Amino acid sequence: MPAKKLGRPTTNPRPHKLSIRINDSSKETLEVYCNLHGVNRTTAIERGIKKLKDEIEK
Repeated sequence: MPAKKLGRPTTNPRPHKLSIRINDSSKETLEVYCNLHGVNRTTAIERGIKKLKDEIEK
């Protein structure tokens, strides 16, 4: 029996899927940010969530 294949090992698993609806303005802002900083949407959104967390902790 062949060994079971595993996905890429990670120290930051992402088991939760989130689906949202945003307006055109928010989508454009997200795309511009991603292009300017060379990141994907997931990374950009995670940065935004971190800023919210930092604000909560103040």
